Amino acid sequence: MEEYAREPCPWRIVDDCGGAFTMGAIGGGVFQSVKGFRNAPAGVRHRLKGSAKAVRIRAPQIGGSFAVWGGLFSTIDCGLVRLRGKEDPWNSITSGALTGAILAARSGPLTMVGSAMMGGILLALIEGFGILLTRYTAPQFQNPMPFAEDPSPTFQFNISTKAQRE
Repeated sequence: MEEYAREPCPWRIVDDCGGAFTMGAIGGGVFQSVKGFRNAPAGVRHRLKGSAKAVRIRAPQIGGSFAVWGGLFSTIDCGLVRLRGKEDPWNSITSGALTGAILAARSGPLTMVGSAMMGGILLALIEGFGILLTRYTAPQFQNPMPFAEDPSPTFQFNISTKAQRE
């Protein structure tokens, strides 16, 4: 069963950056609104203002961090597709590991290894779940078998007028 169609590689990177930014901004906005509400001074008005301020300041930053991760992941994934000549789950798993390692490079080699392992394991779980879900739901999307022959007898109708029958 074929996977859904994706954009060609140069546009896939842009598409994934935008999608990751959107996910990060929305998720970060929800999280920061709760955090800003809880950390604001007492009073509903102060809490709502604190919530809005936290969202306005932090949601774009979180979205940008997600966009960097998505762009780097897609760039590595497209490079692996080009290098290996095939698109399979191993590309995503390797891309996740390399993305984790590259983004943690400033923290030292031990952190790079830990982030690479987390990225690889996370993407392996995501890919494994996707494969499992595809195999589980595939039978319900198969075309039904056509009938070999019609089991009902064939009737021939003779349409005639009353004058022809008499």
